Amino acid sequence: MGIYSDYLSQNMQFDALTAERKKMLSRISALRGGRNIMVYAAAVTKRGDVAIDESDLIPFTDTVSSLDFSKGLDIILETPGGSAETVEKIVRNLRSKFSDIAVIVPRMAMSAGTIFAMAANDILMGEISSLGPIDAQVPFNGRYLPAAAILDGVKEIMDEVVKNNGKLNPAYIPILQNINPGVLKDCQTAQEFSQTLVRQWLRDYKFSNWTTHNSDNTPVTLKEKERCAKKIAGALCKHSKWLTHGRSLGIKELTEIGLQITDYRNNPDLNDAISRYFILLTMTFDQTSIYKIYETPTSQVIKQSVQSVPMPLPTKRVQNLRPAQDMAQVEYHCPRCKMAMHIQANLHLGVPILKGYIKFPENNKIVCPNCGLESDVSIIRMQIESQTRQKII
Repeated sequence: MGIYSDYLSQNMQFDALTAERKKMLSRISALRGGRNIMVYAAAVTKRGDVAIDESDLIPFTDTVSSLDFSKGLDIILETPGGSAETVEKIVRNLRSKFSDIAVIVPRMAMSAGTIFAMAANDILMGEISSLGPIDAQVPFNGRYLPAAAILDGVKEIMDEVVKNNGKLNPAYIPILQNINPGVLKDCQTAQEFSQTLVRQWLRDYKFSNWTTHNSDNTPVTLKEKERCAKKIAGALCKHSKWLTHGRSLGIKELTEIGLQITDYRNNPDLNDAISRYFILLTMTFDQTSIYKIYETPTSQVIKQSVQSVPMPLPTKRVQNLRPAQDMAQVEYHCPRCKMAMHIQANLHLGVPILKGYIKFPENNKIVCPNCGLESDVSIIRMQIESQTRQKII
């Protein structure tokens, strides 16, 4: 039986999954010589706010604050990408505290996640691991397009105009009307920003222990590091090479462009521990509404989507509430049988419950007396307290 099948057969609930994840993180840390270990992971198969963005800064920084700055740091990274600007802020914070950082990629660290990985002294990958191209994506006509594709397309048109003695094919006019110098400048700037970060971080961090050439044991110069970093950054940014921004680049492809990767499969125990952790992480995302996890063996911050409470019938919904009133009344309809339930939310002590009403439940759970369905009305509590600026008691 495989690891995934084994865990599924155990029918593990949230608390058990969490405990087992923590256990695997401690195991990975021990196998890595007692280094710090933390996780930044997004549910890449879910829609929503799974990309790296400014909202990650506080929970990421808070998680880092609990670590031992005298030791090295391993980061398990699972992300579809996001903001390179945010990644720069995260890396700046990490590098102010740690001189030795490794990034572990069990499955994917795409786009801005790949840029993140370039700031590590070591990158660990396995069988299904992948990084991705870093060609910048820019907004254009309501969707995101590769900046390189826009620049290359304009260049092709210009070359054709020169070839045709200054004559422009009328078919290109609608295209060029949407491309102004500002768009082209944004494309160039975005491309340069991604490459600049990668070149600098490879030179300063990934190549920090590259001191001699294997061939003749001669010292590696700073210019040689910069030349190699420029080559790798250029390759990762080359849209014409990879064709799609979502291209998966495994150990083989990354090695071919000159990037040294540590294959954690060469350590069977470490491979087993990382694989188990990633499966548990995936099961956690699949079984809950959690879409981001920041964690260590002893701490955890999660982001979880809030499910809206169905209220199919509009009669007496929570609306037009006033501050400083005594109570709020809500007519809530069971999502299953549509039975109406009248709920009274008291905002002051001593307010009697009116005939035909039930008190707003302290645990935010209401059970339909007709069909027995339990519903969560926490959203209604939030709405009442927001509008009245008072707490339900």
